[in-house]
Amino acid sequence: MLELRQKHTFYGILLYIAATIFVLYLSIDKPDANIWNGLFWVILLFVCVNAVAKSFLQENKGRMLYFYSITSPVEFIIAKMIYNILLMTVMSLLTLMLFSAFLTNPLNNFLLFTGIVLLGGSSISIVFTLMSAIAAKAQQNAALIAILGFPVILPQLLLLIRLSKTAFAEIFKQGAVMQLMALIIGLDILVIAMSVILFPYLWKE
Repeated sequence: MLELRQKHTFYGILLYIAATIFVLYLSIDKPDANIWNGLFWVILLFVCVNAVAKSFLQENKGRMLYFYSITSPVEFIIAKMIYNILLMTVMSLLTLMLFSAFLTNPLNNFLLFTGIVLLGGSSISIVFTLMSAIAAKAQQNAALIAILGFPVILPQLLLLIRLSKTAFAEIFKQGAVMQLMALIIGLDILVIAMSVILFPYLWKE
């Protein structure tokens, strides 16, 4: 309900997505598959930074004290992650739709790529939810999100780019796809476990 009251943030992210993709359309009319894939994930990464990373930074001390009095830290961080996953699901699908509309779609398997995008958006949002929680306790320093987040997200991003390349191939190895997906999901579980363990200590501060 609090997020729905701040609709200007949501519309600002939509404007960012549309404007960025339109500039790419004016600059690169028909990029090849590798460039298309790389640009997509870079844009999705920065969309997540704008949408998810501010989830804790926008909370003031009074509101955090209120949350502290009505819920446990584990429930709070899990709820934040679930909300950010849902938000990034919507943003990921919108980004994919606009990318396909403005830039020539070189995908051979659109359904597979859509599934990878949903997995990737969720993975990125989980990482930056934790980074936002840490940065919020460091004098509300938003720069810490980039400093802490990008080294952590880089392995996941490389795996996602490698995995998404299978959607451009006419023939792909299902075993390799499942292996890469399992690695990404394993990293997600690791980050969630870290959040559940570490966030209660941040919560007490």
